[in-house]
Amino acid sequence: MMVRMYQAKRTFNSEFVPIRHLRYHVCRWGAPASKLPPLVLMHGWMDVGASYQFMVDAFSDAFMQGRTIIAPDWRGFGLTETPGHDNYWFPDYLADLDFLLDHYAPGQAVDLVGHSMGGNVVMLYAGARPERIRRLVNLEGFGMPATQPSQAPGRYAKWLDELKSLHRGEMALKTYDDATGVARRLMKTNPRLNEDKAQWLAQHWARPNAQGQWEILGDAAHKIINAQLYRVDEVLESYQRISAPVLAVEASDNQMDQWWQGKYTLAEYHARLKHVPQLTPALIQDAGHMLHHDQPEQLAALIENFVA
Repeated sequence: MMVRMYQAKRTFNSEFVPIRHLRYHVCRWGAPASKLPPLVLMHGWMDVGASYQFMVDAFSDAFMQGRTIIAPDWRGFGLTETPGHDNYWFPDYLADLDFLLDHYAPGQAVDLVGHSMGGNVVMLYAGARPERIRRLVNLEGFGMPATQPSQAPGRYAKWLDELKSLHRGEMALKTYDDATGVARRLMKTNPRLNEDKAQWLAQHWARPNAQGQWEILGDAAHKIINAQLYRVDEVLESYQRISAPVLAVEASDNQMDQWWQGKYTLAEYHARLKHVPQLTPALIQDAGHMLHHDQPEQLAALIENFVA
């Protein structure tokens, strides 16, 4: 039986802009120029900017009136170029975001949203560039478990081993026979995702290669562990310097225990958030980590009210 694909209410324009020697892909909805602060949506690991489509469609017409919304694909994801490296360094995401805001909102504070990895990036960025942010929304950008200096030699060794695995071709991303196979993968990862939305996302999450196989639009080098330790004291210093009001959104179906097996807990994350000067917590019911897919209407309403 043929499943009808999700029909976008508000289609985005694809734009390509030069950012730090890369051709960056950006989804743009709404007015090309506006007096309102742009709403900037940054996606998570192994995701794409188009992933926010359902949430954008759920915004009210009044909220969208005269507003520009942009959602870039991070370097090495979606249609943004890969830098040609065999691993990725977290500070590059902050620099890419800084250059993107210079391009789309020169001299203007923006409303900034980040999901998962993107949530971690925007929280650190807001501490480094507090004057660039008017409102900040963190969607399950929990950060990582605390580390100790004693872990550094082992971390470097693992990084070196994974680099060799990548160059031996052992970390390649799985391919699929068609877009339906990609959609099934998305629904397996997120059982709440409806098939019509999965079919729509598959068209933006993957592309057919020269052999006709559908490849995920993500560089396999993203799977390489970061060589640097996650230094919580530095993170907390960044949190303390955020001057914008922050909305920290979580899903009711929390997966922290599943991911970290006790190495990092929701309680620890909440303790870190106490360092944010102006924090508003929020919970999305009947949602998992991909809360912008599971409950776009709830999330859109939260962001509308917070930004307004």
